Amino acid sequence: MTKLQKPWSAEIGLLRYPDCQLSAVYGLSDLFRIAGEWAGDSTCRVRVTHWSASKDGALECNWDSDPGTPHQLDYIIAPPSIVMPGKMQQMPNEADWLQANHAKGTRICSVCAGAFVLAESGVLDGRRVTTHWAFADTLSKRHSDVEVLARNLIVDDGDVISAGGILAWTDLGLMIVERLFGRSRMLETARFLVTEPPRSSQLPYIEFVPTFDHGDEAVRLTQHHIHADISAAMTLDQLAALAGLGRRTFIRRFAKATSLNPTEYIQHTRIAKARSLLEMTNRPMEQIAWDIGYSDPSAFRKVFQRICGVSASDYRRQFGTPNG
Repeated sequence: MTKLQKPWSAEIGLLRYPDCQLSAVYGLSDLFRIAGEWAGDSTCRVRVTHWSASKDGALECNWDSDPGTPHQLDYIIAPPSIVMPGKMQQMPNEADWLQANHAKGTRICSVCAGAFVLAESGVLDGRRVTTHWAFADTLSKRHSDVEVLARNLIVDDGDVISAGGILAWTDLGLMIVERLFGRSRMLETARFLVTEPPRSSQLPYIEFVPTFDHGDEAVRLTQHHIHADISAAMTLDQLAALAGLGRRTFIRRFAKATSLNPTEYIQHTRIAKARSLLEMTNRPMEQIAWDIGYSDPSAFRKVFQRICGVSASDYRRQFGTPNG
């Protein structure tokens, strides 16, 4: 006689902290429901619960897709915030709750600025994490013991999983679906939602935002010179002479002020312009390379791939306007 298999379930708790993005909370709830129902048999269930702090500070479940049974949280997800990290409230009760559940073996996850909630709990101490590329420096400076991988869209550190972009809750949700139900079920869920399978990189989305408020006038002078004509040939010796500094001193001060060495800075400046041209025009790739200072199109393609994580042609297909 065949032994009946005991129904198996995973409980995923969504943390509704102050000013969190409710669209992510409800979107993840729907995603997991779709994936769970499509599993197609009673031996695979996913339970979604919503948690928030009560008036006395205790974390309570205020929504449950399968009420009436004891809680056993397999995953907890801190969703994005709708306010900037600098305006996020301190959350000692949520932090204690996250830490206590992590100690019990619950996998702790975050999306975008939700990483700041995890960092406040101490769960990220000595760990690797990603967040939105625009918040990465802030997280790194505020929590120096956390290794922030801004280029990654998802960082899977075993019992701590983080996703970078504001809408990367779909990537995190699908990754968890794959863990629970397998790759086939994840792909079916992604197709039904008309979205891509989990992505790995934020590089195509990262905007180059140069820093000018660093206080080093010599470096700022060379930055303005670079931006004035990005197609012009610029050697390190020429830039150092413009700054009135020796070559080695110039490179050291430039890197300290901008977080990039001069060669990297020029490359990022040129690629930022190339991205704009790929998005808004149909100019041939060779013309774009020439316009931004590359006489060799193959060199341009290599630099573009390294900085943006995709080829220039793929970038145009993804972000370009059809009639640019």
